[in-house]
Amino acid sequence: MGASGMYRNINADDFPRHMEISFFDDEQRQTLLYEKVAWTIDGESRGLRYGENPDQQACLYRPINGNLRLGDVQCISPGRFLASDMELLQAGKHPGKINVTDADSALNILRYLCDRPATVIVKHNNPSGVAVAETLAESYRRAYLADRIAAFGGVVAVNRELDLETAERIGSSYSEVVVAPEYAEGTIELLSRRKNLRIMKIAALDRLHEYRTERVVEFDTLIDGGIVAQWSQVPKATSADDYALAESVHKGGTHRIRREPTPAERSDMHFGWLVQFGVTSNSVIYVKDETTVGIGTGEQDRVGVAEIARDKAYRKYADRLAWETIGKPLHELDTHQRNGIEEEARAAHGGLEGSIMVSDAFFPFRDGVDVGIREGVTGIVQPGGSIRDWEVIDACNESDVTMVFTGQRSFRH
Repeated sequence: MGASGMYRNINADDFPRHMEISFFDDEQRQTLLYEKVAWTIDGESRGLRYGENPDQQACLYRPINGNLRLGDVQCISPGRFLASDMELLQAGKHPGKINVTDADSALNILRYLCDRPATVIVKHNNPSGVAVAETLAESYRRAYLADRIAAFGGVVAVNRELDLETAERIGSSYSEVVVAPEYAEGTIELLSRRKNLRIMKIAALDRLHEYRTERVVEFDTLIDGGIVAQWSQVPKATSADDYALAESVHKGGTHRIRREPTPAERSDMHFGWLVQFGVTSNSVIYVKDETTVGIGTGEQDRVGVAEIARDKAYRKYADRLAWETIGKPLHELDTHQRNGIEEEARAAHGGLEGSIMVSDAFFPFRDGVDVGIREGVTGIVQPGGSIRDWEVIDACNESDVTMVFTGQRSFRH
């Protein structure tokens, strides 16, 4: 089979129809029962196309019975399906594991953004763009332009019925998957012009806000077959007011942030922290006007990921300028045009001026926040808890930057 042929492969599925997971000790057994998910595609019942790679068998199961309570934490009840029970309105090249898990990653962010029309675009388990707006079409436009390059071949998930204007915007670029709670008349016909697009309907998205605090057990499998199990995490903050102004005691003195966040800053802080819960750690992101500006993911050091997110913001801002003013991607411009666009992007600090910097863990030194402060961020969100919090607070006060602590780390690996 040639290199391109591997992607046309549909693996055999030797996974059984049902799966059970039991937790038990001498006094109690709790069992979760799952059934295999399949779709009727071209008259045949088919499960996942393949796993993360074409040579890996994979199977999707959904929970249909059982219960699990450990201590005071209760697992979501069976039958309340989202990503594990999607309806395929168009199969395209029918879904593989990554299509399903990327859609699920989008829903994990969307569940916190139900109050207004929102779009999340995910690529390789991380958002490339997230935005809320007054209309769904505007939320998609903002999320797409936040990182137009990474959005290519991504999963687009929205939290409202997909209307024609939004469908036209989505259809004008290449996506692998579109997920919506419902589709307005004419949108399926419009989207289906792209024959390989997976068009997914998840009716329960209309009740997505009900899933904000639901917990599930997460499993990581070790090289020897061992398993690490943990409860999924949900944010403690439920509103823009649930963040404490940063404060730390050092050598008997109290260091406090001097400037309170404005209402707009608090709104962006809350938005950014909720988006952060869906980003792979070690991560730093920048947000502005309830839209992501730069997303740094999976890096080993905090100052490094702050710089990566900054550098991405510069590149994506320049590409957006090229696309909106000249109608071409940045890499297609001639040298003169490109130099002019990049100079304009540098002058605007990559759109980072006035943005909020969000970190999923504390800053061990001030060098991390200094990256954002130099670009003109006006506020910072972080868990706090470092022995050098006082140093980070002082760095913010020097530049009249406000900062809040969440008191909760949000690692996601």
